[in-house]
Amino acid sequence: MTEKKISLDIVDIMKMIPHRYPFLLVDKITECVPGKYSKGYKNITANEEFFQGHFPNNPIMPGVLQLEALAQCSAPILLALDEYKDKLALFAAADNVRFKNIVRPGDRFDMEIELLKLKGPIGKSHAVGYVDGKVVVEADMTVCMK
Repeated sequence: MTEKKISLDIVDIMKMIPHRYPFLLVDKITECVPGKYSKGYKNITANEEFFQGHFPNNPIMPGVLQLEALAQCSAPILLALDEYKDKLALFAAADNVRFKNIVRPGDRFDMEIELLKLKGPIGKSHAVGYVDGKVVVEADMTVCMK
């Protein structure tokens, strides 16, 4: 049986998750195999509201927002499955988080998430964020479907 790969543009993403500007932190899901993995990205621009205070004259994307972007990118892994369609994916935990570099305006924040385990409504995954092919953040995440 062939895996069903999907991709989602911004309109598809907004139909799937409730986030909106300025808190929608994924621009495109480039590839997703429901129940297995997801890949996507966020184009980071100087117009992001969080750069007004983080930090003036030295704009750096906050680490907590990098984790949120990874969580949003992971949502289709489960939400594209029939049993979780129209559910709400809630970010429940982040473990083994490592920030390895910074994310700045002009960067494309690429994300890759692999589902490791699914037990009922709880999913555990490993997520990695990249800029220019270099790892900037890595985390084990837990999501709960409601």
